[in-house]
Amino acid sequence: MRVLGVDPGLTRCGVGVVDGSAGRRLAMVAVGVVRTPADLDAPRRLVLVEAGIEEWLDTHRPEAVAVERVFSQHNVRTVMGTAQASAVAMLCAARRGLPVALHTPSEVKAAVTGSGRADKAQVGAMVTRLLRLDAPPKPADAADALALAICHLWRAPAVSRLQQAHAAARLGAAAPAPKGILPS
Repeated sequence: MRVLGVDPGLTRCGVGVVDGSAGRRLAMVAVGVVRTPADLDAPRRLVLVEAGIEEWLDTHRPEAVAVERVFSQHNVRTVMGTAQASAVAMLCAARRGLPVALHTPSEVKAAVTGSGRADKAQVGAMVTRLLRLDAPPKPADAADALALAICHLWRAPAVSRLQQAHAAARLGAAAPAPKGILPS
C-alpha cells in the first residue's frame, strides 16, 4: 500500500510517501515540504497548500492519506493555520475518493518509536532507521510526514479489523435470530 503522510502547516506542510504494509519492509518514495510565504494572506496560502498537495497526489498516486489530527496549541493563530491546512489535505484526498485517516501526535510517536512522548529527534532517528535513510529528513515537518505514513501503514490493518468487528456486532445485535435457533 502507498500512503501519503501530511504534517499540516500553513508555512511548512510536511509531505511524505511510503510504500509498505504491516509486517513488511517499508520504502520511502518521496519526502518534502509544501511552503507558503508568510507575507501572503491566509486564503492565498491555502490555495498554495492545495496546489502542493494536489501535485503530490498526482505524482505519487497514494492509496490512502494520513493526516496529523490537530490538537489545540497555546497559540490560537498557529492552531487555526494548522487546522486549515489539515482541512485542505483532507479535501484534496476526499475529492479523489481516497480514504483519509487522522492520527494524533502521540499515536504516531508511539507507532514509530514505542513511546507516545518521544521528541522530534527520536522520531526523526526512527524514521531514518525504519526507512534505511542516510540521514533524517529535514525539516522536522518532512520527517513527521513520513512518520504519519508509517503509523498508518502499521495501524490500518488493526483499525480495519476492529471496525469490521464493531460493524458485525451491530448487525448481529440488530438481526433477528435464524428460525429454529433460540437467542441465548
